[in-house]
Amino acid sequence: MDTKTMNINNLPGVTLSSTPARQESFSQLECVERWNETADVVSFRFQAGEPMKFDYKPGQFMTFVLEINGEQACRSYTLSSTPSRPYSLMVTIKRVEGGLVSNYLIDHLQPGQTVRVLPPTGQFNLCDIPAQKYLFLSAGCGITPMYSMSRYLTDTQINADIAFVHSARTEADIIFKKTLEVMAARHASFKLRYLVEGVTTDTVWHTEEALHEIGRLSAQHLRSLVPDFSERTVFLCGPEPYMQAVKTILAELNFDMTQLYHESFATAVKEAQSRVKQAEMLSAEQVNSSLSFMLSIGDNKRALTAEQTLLDGIEAEGLPIIAACRSGVCGACKCKVLQGETESTSNMTLTPTDLEAGYVLACSTRLKSDVTLSLT
Repeated sequence: MDTKTMNINNLPGVTLSSTPARQESFSQLECVERWNETADVVSFRFQAGEPMKFDYKPGQFMTFVLEINGEQACRSYTLSSTPSRPYSLMVTIKRVEGGLVSNYLIDHLQPGQTVRVLPPTGQFNLCDIPAQKYLFLSAGCGITPMYSMSRYLTDTQINADIAFVHSARTEADIIFKKTLEVMAARHASFKLRYLVEGVTTDTVWHTEEALHEIGRLSAQHLRSLVPDFSERTVFLCGPEPYMQAVKTILAELNFDMTQLYHESFATAVKEAQSRVKQAEMLSAEQVNSSLSFMLSIGDNKRALTAEQTLLDGIEAEGLPIIAACRSGVCGACKCKVLQGETESTSNMTLTPTDLEAGYVLACSTRLKSDVTLSLT
Protein backbone atom coordinates (compact mmCIF):
# COMPACT_ATOMS: atom_id res chain seq x y z
CA MET A 1 0.00 0.00 0.00
CA ASP A 2 1.50 3.33 -1.04
CA THR A 3 -0.53 5.98 0.72
CA LYS A 4 1.46 8.12 3.13
CA THR A 5 8.42 10.69 5.09
CA MET A 6 12.12 9.63 5.34
CA ASN A 7 15.71 10.61 5.14
CA ILE A 8 18.12 8.02 3.85
CA ASN A 9 21.44 8.31 5.61
CA ASN A 10 24.11 6.26 7.29
CA LEU A 11 23.34 7.17 10.90
CA PRO A 12 23.01 4.27 13.35
CA GLY A 13 19.47 3.01 13.83
CA VAL A 14 17.44 4.13 16.81
CA THR A 15 14.97 1.76 18.39
CA LEU A 16 11.28 2.05 17.66
CA SER A 17 9.17 1.61 20.76
CA SER A 18 7.47 -1.76 20.89
CA THR A 19 4.47 -0.16 22.58
CA PRO A 20 2.79 2.56 20.49
CA ALA A 21 3.08 5.87 22.27
CA ARG A 22 0.10 8.11 22.88
CA GLN A 23 2.04 10.89 21.16
CA GLU A 24 3.56 10.44 17.75
CA SER A 25 7.34 10.42 17.58
CA PHE A 26 9.86 9.81 14.81
CA SER A 27 12.28 6.90 14.94
CA GLN A 28 15.09 5.57 12.77
CA LEU A 29 15.10 2.02 11.41
CA GLU A 30 17.92 0.35 9.53
CA CYS A 31 17.31 -1.42 6.24
CA VAL A 32 18.98 -4.82 6.64
CA GLU A 33 17.81 -6.56 3.48
CA ARG A 34 16.08 -5.97 0.13
CA TRP A 35 14.97 -8.32 -2.63
CA ASN A 36 12.80 -8.37 -5.74
CA GLU A 37 9.37 -9.99 -5.43
CA THR A 38 8.52 -9.40 -9.11
CA ALA A 39 10.02 -7.32 -11.92
CA ASP A 40 8.60 -4.10 -10.46
CA VAL A 41 8.04 -4.94 -6.77
CA VAL A 42 10.71 -4.86 -4.04
CA SER A 43 10.53 -5.91 -0.39
CA PHE A 44 12.60 -4.21 2.32
CA ARG A 45 13.33 -5.59 5.79
CA PHE A 46 14.07 -3.26 8.72
CA GLN A 47 15.41 -3.71 12.23
CA ALA A 48 16.06 -1.42 15.17
CA GLY A 49 19.54 -0.38 16.18
CA GLU A 50 19.47 -3.04 18.91
CA PRO A 51 17.53 -6.33 18.90
CA MET A 52 13.95 -5.71 19.99
CA LYS A 53 10.40 -6.86 19.40
CA PHE A 54 7.99 -4.74 17.35
CA ASP A 55 4.38 -4.60 18.47
CA TYR A 56 1.69 -3.94 15.85
CA LYS A 57 -1.46 -5.47 14.37
CA PRO A 58 -1.49 -7.48 11.10
CA GLY A 59 -2.71 -5.17 8.34
CA GLN A 60 -1.42 -1.90 9.82
CA PHE A 61 0.79 0.55 7.94
CA MET A 62 3.99 2.43 8.77
CA THR A 63 4.63 6.02 7.67
CA PHE A 64 7.95 6.95 6.07
CA VAL A 65 9.20 10.55 6.24
CA LEU A 66 11.64 11.44 3.46
CA GLU A 67 13.44 14.43 2.08
CA ILE A 68 13.64 14.27 -1.69
CA ASN A 69 15.26 17.10 -3.66
CA GLY A 70 14.99 19.36 -0.64
CA GLU A 71 11.27 18.72 -0.19
CA GLN A 72 9.59 16.64 2.52
CA ALA A 73 7.41 13.77 1.37
CA CYS A 74 5.47 11.32 3.50
CA ARG A 75 4.05 7.97 2.39
CA SER A 76 2.62 5.02 4.27
CA TYR A 77 3.13 1.39 3.37
CA THR A 78 1.29 -1.58 4.80
CA LEU A 79 3.58 -3.90 6.70
CA SER A 80 3.90 -7.20 4.88
CA SER A 81 5.62 -8.75 7.90
CA THR A 82 3.76 -10.39 10.77
CA PRO A 83 3.97 -9.54 14.49
CA SER A 84 4.20 -13.27 15.16
CA ARG A 85 7.78 -12.88 13.90
CA PRO A 86 8.47 -9.68 15.79
CA TYR A 87 12.18 -8.91 15.42
CA SER A 88 11.94 -7.16 12.05
CA LEU A 89 9.50 -5.17 9.93
CA MET A 90 8.95 -5.59 6.20
CA VAL A 91 7.31 -3.40 3.58
CA THR A 92 6.72 -4.33 -0.04
CA ILE A 93 6.72 -1.53 -2.60
CA LYS A 94 5.71 -1.43 -6.25
CA ARG A 95 7.34 0.86 -8.79
CA VAL A 96 4.63 3.10 -10.24
CA GLU A 97 4.65 5.82 -12.86
CA GLY A 98 5.06 9.16 -11.10
CA GLY A 99 5.42 7.47 -7.71
CA LEU A 100 7.83 9.91 -6.06
CA VAL A 101 8.51 8.08 -2.80
CA SER A 102 8.01 4.51 -4.01
CA ASN A 103 10.39 4.92 -6.91
CA TYR A 104 12.89 6.82 -4.77
CA LEU A 105 13.00 4.02 -2.22
CA ILE A 106 13.38 1.34 -4.88
CA ASP A 107 16.15 3.29 -6.62
CA HIS A 108 18.10 4.44 -3.55
CA LEU A 109 17.41 2.55 -0.33
CA GLN A 110 20.11 -0.07 0.33
CA PRO A 111 20.98 -2.29 3.32
CA GLY A 112 22.91 -0.37 5.96
CA GLN A 113 20.99 2.86 5.40
CA THR A 114 18.38 4.17 7.82
CA VAL A 115 14.90 5.56 7.36
CA ARG A 116 12.83 7.98 9.39
CA VAL A 117 9.46 6.51 10.31
CA LEU A 118 6.41 6.82 12.53
CA PRO A 119 5.13 3.80 14.49
CA PRO A 120 2.64 1.40 12.83
CA THR A 121 -1.04 2.29 12.99
CA GLY A 122 -4.27 1.77 11.06
CA GLN A 123 -7.83 0.58 11.69
CA PHE A 124 -7.80 -1.97 8.84
CA ASN A 125 -6.25 -4.81 10.77
CA LEU A 126 -6.91 -8.35 11.85
CA CYS A 127 -7.19 -7.68 15.59
CA ASP A 128 -9.86 -4.97 15.51
CA ILE A 129 -12.19 -6.75 13.05
CA PRO A 130 -13.88 -9.86 14.52
CA ALA A 131 -14.17 -12.87 12.20
CA GLN A 132 -14.50 -16.66 12.31
CA LYS A 133 -14.05 -17.40 8.61
CA TYR A 134 -11.92 -15.12 6.46
CA LEU A 135 -12.11 -14.12 2.81
CA PHE A 136 -9.13 -12.07 1.65
CA LEU A 137 -9.70 -10.34 -1.69
CA SER A 138 -6.74 -8.44 -3.14
CA ALA A 139 -5.21 -7.14 -6.34
CA GLY A 140 -1.72 -5.82 -7.09
CA CYS A 141 0.10 -4.47 -4.02
CA GLY A 142 -3.17 -4.70 -2.11
CA ILE A 143 -1.93 -8.19 -1.31
CA THR A 144 0.39 -6.86 1.42
CA PRO A 145 -2.09 -6.62 4.34
CA MET A 146 -3.66 -9.96 3.33
CA TYR A 147 -0.23 -11.59 3.30
CA SER A 148 0.56 -10.20 6.76
CA MET A 149 -2.80 -11.35 8.11
CA SER A 150 -2.46 -14.82 6.58
CA ARG A 151 1.03 -15.36 7.98
CA TYR A 152 -0.15 -14.25 11.41
CA LEU A 153 -3.18 -16.56 11.38
CA THR A 154 -1.23 -19.59 10.17
CA ASP A 155 1.50 -18.86 12.73
CA THR A 156 -0.82 -18.43 15.71
CA GLN A 157 -3.94 -20.52 15.06
CA ILE A 158 -4.60 -24.15 14.23
CA ASN A 159 -6.85 -24.56 11.18
CA ALA A 160 -7.66 -20.86 10.72
CA ASP A 161 -10.31 -20.88 7.95
CA ILE A 162 -8.91 -18.61 5.23
CA ALA A 163 -9.96 -18.21 1.61
CA PHE A 164 -7.38 -16.07 -0.20
CA VAL A 165 -8.28 -14.81 -3.70
CA HIS A 166 -5.67 -12.65 -5.41
CA SER A 167 -5.99 -10.95 -8.81
CA ALA A 168 -3.00 -10.08 -11.02
CA ARG A 169 -2.30 -9.16 -14.63
CA THR A 170 -0.16 -12.24 -15.27
CA GLU A 171 1.28 -15.09 -13.23
CA ALA A 172 4.63 -13.24 -13.17
CA ASP A 173 2.94 -10.37 -11.32
CA ILE A 174 1.74 -12.46 -8.38
CA ILE A 175 3.56 -11.08 -5.32
CA PHE A 176 4.60 -13.59 -2.62
CA LYS A 177 3.62 -16.45 -4.98
CA LYS A 178 6.07 -19.07 -3.70
CA THR A 179 5.50 -18.29 -0.04
CA LEU A 180 1.73 -18.34 -0.44
CA GLU A 181 1.88 -21.75 -2.14
CA VAL A 182 4.03 -23.11 0.68
CA MET A 183 1.43 -21.85 3.15
CA ALA A 184 -1.33 -23.54 1.13
CA ALA A 185 0.62 -26.82 1.05
CA ARG A 186 1.19 -26.79 4.81
CA HIS A 187 -2.24 -25.63 5.97
CA ALA A 188 -5.27 -27.49 4.67
CA SER A 189 -7.65 -24.76 5.85
CA PHE A 190 -5.74 -22.09 3.89
CA LYS A 191 -7.45 -22.05 0.50
CA LEU A 192 -5.40 -20.19 -2.11
CA ARG A 193 -6.97 -18.99 -5.37
CA TYR A 194 -5.54 -16.93 -8.25
CA LEU A 195 -7.20 -14.83 -10.93
CA VAL A 196 -4.96 -13.64 -13.76
CA GLU A 197 -5.96 -11.59 -16.78
CA GLY A 198 -3.55 -13.44 -19.04
CA VAL A 199 -1.22 -16.44 -18.99
CA THR A 200 2.20 -15.79 -20.52
CA THR A 201 3.59 -19.34 -20.49
CA ASP A 202 2.54 -22.73 -21.81
CA THR A 203 3.78 -24.46 -18.65
CA VAL A 204 1.72 -24.88 -15.52
CA TRP A 205 2.27 -21.77 -13.40
CA HIS A 206 0.26 -22.77 -10.34
CA THR A 207 0.54 -25.64 -7.87
CA GLU A 208 -2.14 -28.18 -7.10
CA GLU A 209 -2.78 -26.29 -3.87
CA ALA A 210 -3.84 -23.12 -5.75
CA LEU A 211 -7.09 -23.04 -7.69
CA HIS A 212 -7.05 -20.60 -10.58
CA GLU A 213 -9.20 -18.79 -13.12
CA ILE A 214 -8.41 -16.60 -16.12
CA GLY A 215 -9.88 -13.12 -16.34
CA ARG A 216 -11.01 -10.47 -13.92
CA LEU A 217 -13.00 -11.24 -10.79
CA SER A 218 -16.70 -11.71 -11.44
CA ALA A 219 -19.68 -13.04 -9.52
CA GLN A 220 -19.28 -16.34 -11.34
CA HIS A 221 -15.59 -16.54 -10.42
CA LEU A 222 -16.33 -15.79 -6.78
CA ARG A 223 -19.01 -18.48 -6.57
CA SER A 224 -16.69 -20.97 -8.23
CA LEU A 225 -13.56 -20.21 -6.22
CA VAL A 226 -15.21 -19.62 -2.82
CA PRO A 227 -18.65 -21.29 -2.73
CA ASP A 228 -19.21 -20.32 0.91
CA PHE A 229 -18.21 -16.66 0.43
CA SER A 230 -21.48 -15.47 2.00
CA GLU A 231 -20.48 -17.06 5.33
CA ARG A 232 -17.19 -15.21 5.53
CA THR A 233 -15.92 -11.84 6.72
CA VAL A 234 -14.37 -10.09 3.71
CA PHE A 235 -11.14 -8.10 3.87
CA LEU A 236 -10.58 -6.10 0.67
CA CYS A 237 -7.55 -4.18 -0.59
CA GLY A 238 -6.30 -3.12 -4.02
CA PRO A 239 -6.52 -0.33 -6.58
CA GLU A 240 -9.66 1.78 -6.26
CA PRO A 241 -11.31 0.51 -9.49
CA TYR A 242 -10.80 -3.08 -8.29
CA MET A 243 -12.32 -2.37 -4.89
CA GLN A 244 -15.32 -0.64 -6.45
CA ALA A 245 -15.83 -3.60 -8.78
CA VAL A 246 -15.70 -6.05 -5.85
CA LYS A 247 -18.24 -4.02 -3.89
CA THR A 248 -20.57 -4.10 -6.89
CA ILE A 249 -20.14 -7.86 -7.25
CA LEU A 250 -20.83 -8.50 -3.57
CA ALA A 251 -23.90 -6.27 -3.63
CA GLU A 252 -25.25 -8.14 -6.67
CA LEU A 253 -24.76 -11.42 -4.80
CA ASN A 254 -26.72 -10.03 -1.82
CA PHE A 255 -23.70 -10.29 0.42
CA ASP A 256 -24.11 -8.81 3.91
CA MET A 257 -22.09 -5.63 3.34
CA THR A 258 -21.68 -5.10 7.08
CA GLN A 259 -19.19 -7.98 6.86
CA LEU A 260 -17.05 -6.17 4.27
CA TYR A 261 -13.97 -4.27 5.45
CA HIS A 262 -11.57 -2.45 3.16
CA GLU A 263 -8.54 -0.21 3.31
CA SER A 264 -9.29 3.44 2.56
CA PHE A 265 -6.32 4.98 0.77
CA ALA A 266 -7.73 8.53 0.88
CA THR A 267 -8.29 8.29 4.63
CA ALA A 268 -4.84 6.81 5.11
CA VAL A 269 -3.21 9.70 3.26
CA LYS A 270 -4.93 12.28 5.46
CA GLU A 271 -4.10 10.31 8.59
CA ALA A 272 -0.44 10.07 7.59
CA GLN A 273 -0.18 13.80 6.96
CA SER A 274 -1.80 14.52 10.31
CA ARG A 275 0.54 12.11 12.11
CA VAL A 276 3.62 13.69 10.54
CA LYS A 277 2.52 17.18 11.61
CA GLN A 278 1.82 15.94 15.14
CA ALA A 279 5.23 14.27 15.33
CA GLU A 280 6.97 17.38 14.04
CA MET A 281 5.27 19.51 16.71
CA LEU A 282 6.26 17.04 19.42
CA SER A 283 9.82 16.91 18.11
CA ALA A 284 10.07 20.72 18.15
CA GLU A 285 8.71 20.80 21.70
CA GLN A 286 11.25 18.21 22.80
CA VAL A 287 14.10 20.14 21.20
CA ASN A 288 12.98 23.38 22.81
CA SER A 289 12.55 21.81 26.24
CA SER A 290 15.98 20.19 26.02
CA LEU A 291 17.79 23.47 25.31
CA SER A 292 19.32 25.14 28.34
CA PHE A 293 21.16 28.41 28.91
CA MET A 294 23.18 29.70 31.85
CA LEU A 295 21.80 32.48 34.04
CA SER A 296 24.54 34.30 35.97
CA ILE A 297 23.74 36.66 38.87
CA GLY A 298 26.90 37.70 40.68
CA ASP A 299 28.51 34.46 41.88
CA ASN A 300 25.31 32.48 41.37
CA LYS A 301 24.83 30.42 38.24
CA ARG A 302 21.77 28.41 37.22
CA ALA A 303 21.01 26.50 33.99
CA LEU A 304 17.51 27.25 32.71
CA THR A 305 15.56 25.63 29.88
CA ALA A 306 13.95 27.71 27.18
CA GLU A 307 10.63 27.27 29.01
CA GLN A 308 11.78 28.62 32.39
CA THR A 309 11.59 32.29 33.37
CA LEU A 310 14.27 34.45 34.97
CA LEU A 311 12.11 34.40 38.10
CA ASP A 312 12.32 30.61 38.19
CA GLY A 313 16.11 30.84 38.21
CA ILE A 314 16.33 33.67 40.72
CA GLU A 315 14.07 31.92 43.23
CA ALA A 316 15.82 28.57 42.69
CA GLU A 317 19.08 30.27 43.72
CA GLY A 318 17.37 31.71 46.83
CA LEU A 319 18.08 35.28 45.81
CA PRO A 320 15.89 38.15 47.12
CA ILE A 321 13.26 39.40 44.68
CA ILE A 322 9.70 40.67 45.00
CA ALA A 323 7.25 38.95 42.67
CA ALA A 324 3.73 40.04 43.51
CA CYS A 325 1.60 39.38 40.43
CA ARG A 326 3.82 36.86 38.59
CA SER A 327 2.06 37.82 35.38
CA GLY A 328 3.99 40.83 34.13
CA VAL A 329 1.59 43.45 35.46
CA CYS A 330 2.87 44.91 38.73
CA GLY A 331 6.49 45.48 37.72
CA ALA A 332 7.89 44.43 41.13
CA CYS A 333 10.32 41.88 39.63
CA LYS A 334 12.11 44.42 37.44
CA CYS A 335 15.77 43.51 36.88
CA LYS A 336 18.54 44.39 34.43
CA VAL A 337 20.10 42.24 31.72
CA LEU A 338 23.81 43.08 31.60
CA GLN A 339 24.74 40.63 28.87
CA GLY A 340 22.94 38.12 26.65
CA GLU A 341 19.64 37.77 24.84
CA THR A 342 16.18 37.31 26.33
CA GLU A 343 12.57 37.19 25.19
CA SER A 344 9.74 38.83 27.15
CA THR A 345 5.98 38.34 26.98
CA SER A 346 5.23 41.49 28.98
CA ASN A 347 6.89 44.89 29.33
CA MET A 348 4.11 46.56 31.31
CA THR A 349 5.31 49.32 33.70
CA LEU A 350 8.66 49.52 31.86
CA THR A 351 9.43 52.85 30.23
CA PRO A 352 11.25 53.25 26.92
CA THR A 353 14.28 54.36 28.96
CA ASP A 354 14.07 51.17 31.06
CA LEU A 355 13.89 49.02 27.96
CA GLU A 356 16.84 50.78 26.35
CA ALA A 357 18.87 50.29 29.53
CA GLY A 358 18.16 46.51 29.45
CA TYR A 359 15.51 46.18 32.16
CA VAL A 360 13.03 43.30 31.96
CA LEU A 361 10.33 41.73 34.14
CA ALA A 362 11.75 38.49 35.56
CA CYS A 363 8.36 36.72 35.70
CA SER A 364 7.74 37.28 32.00
CA THR A 365 11.22 36.80 30.52
CA ARG A 366 13.00 33.68 29.24
CA LEU A 367 16.56 33.10 28.11
CA LYS A 368 17.54 32.86 24.45
CA SER A 369 21.24 32.68 25.27
CA ASP A 370 23.52 32.68 28.30
CA VAL A 371 22.61 35.79 30.32
CA THR A 372 24.26 37.89 33.01
CA LEU A 373 21.67 39.59 35.23
CA SER A 374 21.67 42.29 37.89
CA LEU A 375 18.94 42.48 40.54
CA THR A 376 19.88 46.03 41.59
